[in-house]
Amino acid sequence: MSGSPVKRQRMENALDQLKQFTTVVADTGDFHAIDEYKPQDATTNPSLILAAAQMPAYQELVEEAIAYGKRLGGAQEGQIQNAIDKLYVLFGAEILKKIPGRVSTEVDARLSFDKEAMVARARRLIELYKDAGVGKDRVLIKLSSTWEGIQAGKELEEQHGIHCNMTLLFSFAQAVACAEAGVTLISPFVGRILDWHVANTDKKVYEPLEDPGVRSVTKIYNYYKKFGYKTIVMGASFRNTGEIKALAGCDFLTISPKLLGELLKDGSKLAPTLSVKPRPATWRRSIWTRRPSAGCTTRTRWPWRSSRTGSASLPPTP
Repeated sequence: MSGSPVKRQRMENALDQLKQFTTVVADTGDFHAIDEYKPQDATTNPSLILAAAQMPAYQELVEEAIAYGKRLGGAQEGQIQNAIDKLYVLFGAEILKKIPGRVSTEVDARLSFDKEAMVARARRLIELYKDAGVGKDRVLIKLSSTWEGIQAGKELEEQHGIHCNMTLLFSFAQAVACAEAGVTLISPFVGRILDWHVANTDKKVYEPLEDPGVRSVTKIYNYYKKFGYKTIVMGASFRNTGEIKALAGCDFLTISPKLLGELLKDGSKLAPTLSVKPRPATWRRSIWTRRPSAGCTTRTRWPWRSSRTGSASLPPTP
């Protein structure tokens, strides 16, 4: 006979508790590392795929991708790009064998200011998934949250039925623009915002609930829920489990295997921390007149540059 409900509850680790009120996503290209944590979804990016591709266990996939690129022919640069796209999809297809949900595959960030190129590359990746027997409903295409990237996401969602995950998201304004565009999911970064504050202010240590990255995601989450946006909020880029626990209750959280392992060994009690806070009606109308957050530096302000006009182009006031 199993133990009492109270005893079982006390024995639950932090990861199992987190799964009760947040969808847990594995942030890795190493699909052999996924089994232990049983996530719903998985996210990848070029650096994660590169790290995994250098492991002996994945050499067959690398060789298959190279052969594919050569088979298509053309200039060497084109062969390399085709091989890379194929490699992303090969890893994604293998990951999908381990999870019940969706995998995120990223469009080359060098295309971040070219809407048409992002749309074309996204459609190409979806075609490669189709060739691998994977339907587009099981794939999220990751796009940079530049103005062009957000418009690419809007077009992909509305015209092609391709679900998008907007990444490189550091500011509240980016998050609102993504929601207005009707994309499926956003990945606001936590750790990189913390990194900026640690590097550029006198304060070097933050309690989890005071962490500027945590506060940024919390603000976005509350705004989305307050005004009924359907876009999923998925916190990303974590530096420690304290940040993860402080965002318990967020729609999704994508977490590295290292931090998933720490949560698995953590027996502390966990409860949801996010809640929808009421805002005055005028607050929503004033968001575009506010100055960027301190962490929205030159690097993170570029989402609002227009590649054609050189000036910002904001959507209508919500």
